[in-house]
Amino acid sequence: MMARAVNVSGTRKKAVARATLKEGKGKVRINNTDLSKFSNALARAKINEALTLAGTIHSKVDISINVFGGGWQAQADAIRLAIARGLVEFSKDKKLKDTYLEYDRHLLVADVRRNEPHKPNNSKPRAKRQKSYR
Repeated sequence: MMARAVNVSGTRKKAVARATLKEGKGKVRINNTDLSKFSNALARAKINEALTLAGTIHSKVDISINVFGGGWQAQADAIRLAIARGLVEFSKDKKLKDTYLEYDRHLLVADVRRNEPHKPNNSKPRAKRQKSYR
């Protein structure tokens, strides 16, 4: 029997994370780097939220993630979104999905907010230039 694999993606602003989940021993690799060596401590903490809430499910799955675009914070959000979606799809566990939604809806639903575009004939996305009287 062939091992089952799940492909999911997560986005945040310009960052895109594509995750592949396969049966394994709980390894998490981001851009071919172990999670413990990825980015900074805050980004790792955000990513670990999705893994911690999953309980023992994530220890049965190897997760390989390719992330590009955006800054480190947007990348961390995209990664946690991809991991959470992947674990829910892999386990097909309604309770896990409810846990994620109750804890933080952005673990399963992408944040669609984007940077405001520039206004016509103006260099900034502000309606008028701000006045400073000092």
